[in-house]
Amino acid sequence: MQILTIDIGTGTQDIFLYNSKINIENGFKLIVPSPTMIVYRRIKDATRRGDAVLLTGVTMGGGPSHWAARDHAKAGYPIYATPQAAKTFDDNLENVENEGIRVISDDESNGFADTVVRIELQDFNYDGIVRSFNEFGVSLDQLDAVAVAVFDHGAAPPNISDRQFRFDFLDENITKKNRLSAFAFRSDDIPPIMSRLQAVADSASGIDAPLLVMDTAPAAILGATFDPLVGNRERVMVANVGNFHTLAFRLGISGIEGVFEHHTGLLDLPKLEELLRALADGSLKHEHVFGDHGHGALIYDQNPLSLNGQGFGIAVTGPRRNMMTNSSLRPYFPAPFGDMMISGCFGLLAAVADIFPELAEPIQVSLLQKENSSIAPWDVS
Repeated sequence: MQILTIDIGTGTQDIFLYNSKINIENGFKLIVPSPTMIVYRRIKDATRRGDAVLLTGVTMGGGPSHWAARDHAKAGYPIYATPQAAKTFDDNLENVENEGIRVISDDESNGFADTVVRIELQDFNYDGIVRSFNEFGVSLDQLDAVAVAVFDHGAAPPNISDRQFRFDFLDENITKKNRLSAFAFRSDDIPPIMSRLQAVADSASGIDAPLLVMDTAPAAILGATFDPLVGNRERVMVANVGNFHTLAFRLGISGIEGVFEHHTGLLDLPKLEELLRALADGSLKHEHVFGDHGHGALIYDQNPLSLNGQGFGIAVTGPRRNMMTNSSLRPYFPAPFGDMMISGCFGLLAAVADIFPELAEPIQVSLLQKENSSIAPWDVS
């Protein structure tokens, strides 16, 4: 069995090819620039040359790509975007136009001369991944599933806070299915409001394998639980300190006991410690986080979680986890199967086992290391 997993963040996209025939530590992996960083660099190159830019494709992750597009317009150079591409920057296309990015129809984009720099927006570039693996003699012709994680605010209706909208979505899914895989969906079961997840599915429409899409932070948290020191605890708190967003989940026997989400750029160590302690003791209020320009907080179990026992107080993963290095909460930095960078890929793999039960057995054998695989990686054909 082979399953391709891709965890797409702001800085990198982390790619892991699972093969059930070999030990999971020997799986092939790539850590490469994120799609939004690739677009950022291409727009910046066009700005240096003074070229006009045309953005096509689908909705993808913003951040760096948005900054580069806005700077290109501020520099006085033409930049155009088709409607779906423009929604990368804002669901309200009038706001996009107000930044100097002209929104044009798909038909208009087809009539542009070759002198414009065309940049296709998409989070999931399957053909590029296939070519990359092919360069190393690895074929992706026989895949049993593909799993992709991205962060999706959701398409909030006008006059509704996208922060509140996303947190209402988290609450709804935890209430329905209280486990981290509640944020994973088959491609034909994506909630209509999750526009970025749907855009990933649209980009993968030609792949002859089942597709799963998932939110990035729950994938990373789920993957971190396969570190033995984390997974062996009945109750534990795990934080994912991402480049843009920080989420912390309090986990117990019943599933998710509580969660908060904030913007990493608005946090320092004292503030983050305060939030984590309040999540642990059950006193954290949604209004406290939302009022500080974060997304919010939810408490489902008022039973306090002690952070003062032996060993570590909290497990911390994510690209900005070093914020917690000197924390009094005694952080532990999990490295499931020896690699923190692809924690999200391991979470995706676990979600595949949950959402596609017919694929579950070999995945669970690998993740739980119930037995050693029977052949060495050099014997895989």
